[in-house]
Amino acid sequence: MISVEDWTEIRRLHRAEQMPVRAIARKLGISRNTVRRAIPDDAPPKYQRAPKGSIVDAVEPQIRELLEQWPEMPATVIPERIGWDRGLTVLKDRIRDLRPVYRAADPASRTVYEPGEIGQCDLWFPPADIPLGFGQVGRPPVLVMVAGYSRRITARMLPSRSGSPDCTKERSTLAPPQGPGEELPTAHLSRTTTTSRESTCPGRKGLGLEVVPNWLLG
Repeated sequence: MISVEDWTEIRRLHRAEQMPVRAIARKLGISRNTVRRAIPDDAPPKYQRAPKGSIVDAVEPQIRELLEQWPEMPATVIPERIGWDRGLTVLKDRIRDLRPVYRAADPASRTVYEPGEIGQCDLWFPPADIPLGFGQVGRPPVLVMVAGYSRRITARMLPSRSGSPDCTKERSTLAPPQGPGEELPTAHLSRTTTTSRESTCPGRKGLGLEVVPNWLLG
């Protein structure tokens, strides 16, 4: 059985980072079947008590009640709330094991990606008018992509604000210019591209986060 910490991290990576099963298994050093079982499981793994029991077992329900209301309550405060007058080490160990069950996953937590694993694609609109030539100015949209590994940013200004770009058609324009015989570095390629708005890549169905496979490697 996996630990509560691994269960929490699996669900965070899958839901918040949209990381595939294979990548999660490689990152955490566990099997893909274990990852697949953990993703749909809405309940965390149950804490397994020591076979011989513990003096903390009697107060565990009180600890759980406190952590359910205040997941970040310090381990030094909990003993006072439950009237604990025995050794603190065994109590703090139990609190450390139980706390991840009630602590919400942080969707903003940074994840380290492998080279070429993922890229983020979206539209950016300039905050001021830009000269377009022939005496005209405007604020045309800019298609931007950030590589998950290298954090390299590439962008292309689109000719019109009406209509959305075709990610497949525009993929080559976001690749950095190369000289004769040069190849695009692996760190700047992306096997998977995500976008935070549906209008960025029309024709794709989703609820805000879209995944476009083989966006640059197509």
